Amino acid sequence: MSVELVVPISAIEHFAYCPRQCALIHCDGVWSDNEHTVRGTRAHRRVDSGKHRRERGQLVLRGIPLWSEVLGLSGRADAVEIAEDDAIRPVEYKAGVRHGPTADLQLCAQALCLEEMLKAEIPYGYVWYGGPRRRLRVDFTTALRNEVCGIVEEIREQLLSGQLPAAVDDERCSACQLLHHCLPQLANAPRKVRSYLKDVVFGCAT
Repeated sequence: MSVELVVPISAIEHFAYCPRQCALIHCDGVWSDNEHTVRGTRAHRRVDSGKHRRERGQLVLRGIPLWSEVLGLSGRADAVEIAEDDAIRPVEYKAGVRHGPTADLQLCAQALCLEEMLKAEIPYGYVWYGGPRRRLRVDFTTALRNEVCGIVEEIREQLLSGQLPAAVDDERCSACQLLHHCLPQLANAPRKVRSYLKDVVFGCAT
């Protein structure tokens, strides 16, 4: 497995949501906030404080740096819980509600890093959703682990190529913070682009 380029763990969720969004953020350095990202930032204030404490009889470590030499991954865990029996559980915090398996993939990548770093076995973790104010258990099955490894390689290939994937132009776009950078309707409609250039740009010169 080639690891000449380290993949940010955060890129996994972006890629799973939309490969074009991932490329815009991690290749082009494009970022823009919307109501969803602002709400997420506010929800992470406690996590980002990095304050460790004991909760419900277990040690909760916040903002823990993560890496994997094997997978070529780097990032940070929102929280890592260590129980009295030394069981380790990563916890990912999301401000809203569950939207497919994207958070599961990100959490599993964190577990793979922790297993390598700590030489421990981590069979499951949790994603906390602020919308319903509950956390869901995520089992790190063989299938999920393999999916994460596959996505990491796809992201690495994308980053190395520097190519921008085609726009999806579907229901995901309305909630995407990069909608006005991506311009999916124009990206998938070359005739509209040519018409725009003819009428607006070249028309100004006549």
